[in-house]
Amino acid sequence: MQLSFGSYHIVPIQPKDGWNICNFCVANEDRLKRYFPKTLEQNLTPDLSNIFANKKAKQFEAKDEFLFTIRENGTKKLAGLVYIKEVDLDKKQGEFAYCIDYTFEGQGLITSSVKLLSDYAFESLGLKALQIIVHKSNIGSVKVAENNNFTWIKTLNNEFSPPGEDPLNMELYELYKEIE
Repeated sequence: MQLSFGSYHIVPIQPKDGWNICNFCVANEDRLKRYFPKTLEQNLTPDLSNIFANKKAKQFEAKDEFLFTIRENGTKKLAGLVYIKEVDLDKKQGEFAYCIDYTFEGQGLITSSVKLLSDYAFESLGLKALQIIVHKSNIGSVKVAENNNFTWIKTLNNEFSPPGEDPLNMELYELYKEIE
């Protein structure tokens, strides 16, 4: 499976992606440490990243969690990661989480990726509702939700605790599959 847009494409995580994910995480450590601490700590060395990539590929195959890589077409450089996580097939619901390499920020890659992956989640995974949970200070992420027609639902009190910080209130956005 490959989804393309502009000069980029989105593909499911592969076991061979470990080295590239390690490079991505180390280069973006400051960007990841607050909201992606678990992903960061699992990718600080090539060996850890190989374990991570293998585990995530197995989770993808088992339909437990879906991790996608965003890559530049020509160079195949890893531009970002997009998760569909907290998948509940009974409720037909999942949650997006995403991060972008600092060199690709502000180009709309996450917005385009979430659009394509929302369609994929509705059509291929059979989900009916998607969520984005974001801190209100993360303006870029709020814009991703709004630009993809996610609706603000409510503030989730003390929803997320970044490492070494008090719990933060987070904003819940949702998108529902259109009924035809």
